[in-house]
Amino acid sequence: MAKYELIDSQRTHAPDSGWSVANMCAWLEVSRSGYYHWRSRPQSATAARRQALTGRVKHYFEASDGTYGYRRIHADLTDEATEASPELVRQIMRDEGLYPCQPRPKRVTTIPDEHTADVPDLVQRDFTADRPGVKLVGDITYIHTWEGFVYLATVIDCYSKKVIGWSIADHMRTELVEQALLNAAATTRIEPDAIWHSDRGAQYMSASFQALLRRLRMRPSVGRTGVCWDNSLAESFFAALKTERVHRTVYPTKAHARRDVISYIEGFYNRRRRHSALGYRCPDDVHYSDQQLPQAA
Repeated sequence: MAKYELIDSQRTHAPDSGWSVANMCAWLEVSRSGYYHWRSRPQSATAARRQALTGRVKHYFEASDGTYGYRRIHADLTDEATEASPELVRQIMRDEGLYPCQPRPKRVTTIPDEHTADVPDLVQRDFTADRPGVKLVGDITYIHTWEGFVYLATVIDCYSKKVIGWSIADHMRTELVEQALLNAAATTRIEPDAIWHSDRGAQYMSASFQALLRRLRMRPSVGRTGVCWDNSLAESFFAALKTERVHRTVYPTKAHARRDVISYIEGFYNRRRRHSALGYRCPDDVHYSDQQLPQAA
């Protein structure tokens, strides 16, 4: 069976390669009559099901822009009531050469502020919450373009892992992170005494940003300098963004980078990307399942 399948897969290339069906049968020590008999037999139910399943796996892999591994594709299949084990999905992806993109090494860019000794870590690496708007994390990353760097600040809700606020600019001044938090407050109700967690970057420790936290009645929290695990939820999002979109794209202009990053956040990550910490549901589905009413800007 496997030899016949190999011959059949190469048959269309035979005129160019000189590998005729007769030659391939001889090389593989099978008869031509046996090969043609195999081709004339009706497809088995098992083979037909696997062929159909392979088509669905390819569909979801392409729909994710080549970012999904077998677990997320298995979740998509489960949602559409297509039965398949995770191991079968992984085997099909391996057989079809469907390999999701992989992350690159991370560069440390945080510039610590010297006046953070009195700010505690209220999160202690627990990036969960029982409802939206009670624990938020923020961070900054950079994106290279032919016109120079642009910088992205994000606000992520620990309950839904949704990016509820973001800001993109060609600078890393405090206004960048302030605008991201203000955008988050305009779309999600932030409860009194909610936790705001970040690294010890100068932007987050500035007097202006601390005043904004007081105005929003939020409690500041910081991790340790250079310890990525202390803000791993924010780091995880940036890793996904860079791996699944930025490192696979060339940005001639800052405007191009801005449009593409917004498209990833709002069009894919929040709405369609399945998150492993959410039981492979999408952030929007979880966030709005709480039926929260947005807070006025």
